[in-house]
Amino acid sequence: MPFYKRKILVAIISLATAQQAISAVALDRTRIIYDGGQKTISINISNQNKELPFLAQSWLENEQGEKIKGPIMSLPPIQRVEPGAKSMIKLQTLPDVRNLPQDRESVYYFNLREIPPRSDKANVLQIALQTRVKLFYRPEAIRPKTNVDDVFEKITLTRQGEAYQINNDTPYYFTVINASSSKTTEGNPKFTAQMIKPLTHSRLNIDAASLGAHPVLTYINDFGARPMFMFNCVANECHVMPDDGSKK
Repeated sequence: MPFYKRKILVAIISLATAQQAISAVALDRTRIIYDGGQKTISINISNQNKELPFLAQSWLENEQGEKIKGPIMSLPPIQRVEPGAKSMIKLQTLPDVRNLPQDRESVYYFNLREIPPRSDKANVLQIALQTRVKLFYRPEAIRPKTNVDDVFEKITLTRQGEAYQINNDTPYYFTVINASSSKTTEGNPKFTAQMIKPLTHSRLNIDAASLGAHPVLTYINDFGARPMFMFNCVANECHVMPDDGSKK
């Protein structure tokens, strides 16, 4: 499942050739961490176009890609952003947020769609670009004392036949984007990114032999950075090695 993507949603009036689409309304992050101790949080958006105003439409979806009206809502659902200007979107929890699990994260998807002004010219192709990022609701009860990277050191691997099982015994989602046999080795092109749910395990979709005795996993942290964990394997169990400077 992609972490951060933009897609062309609408094409109006066909042309023989179309100019490359460049997003005008930009989001200030590639993922959103919603601290359960706050009733509202704000995210920043900006209109990168210096000449035209754009409408910015925002909403939330569940894991199935369905639009939702709670337990978190986006306000305002649509707004005008002037050329070169900045604005904010407020995310607000509703009372039914109390029904979410309080011992682990929940995941949603925040969508931001830009709507260009209507052109007064003939034979013009208009497109709407959409940004979709993950939103992790993190209950106050599991807020880490330091940062989640330290908690992720509890991640383990278990070899099962020709593959590794990754064990996420933390209350946070763990998104693996790369797997290799060393910190300097490029990831296997057959590997596809995986998001392991809290307090669950999942089978890595890559051959265990290709990862060697010290598998290296690259993951996405709260800030969108890509730290690495090197594992030391004894028999069929692998644990994160002490920090050697690779977790940056």
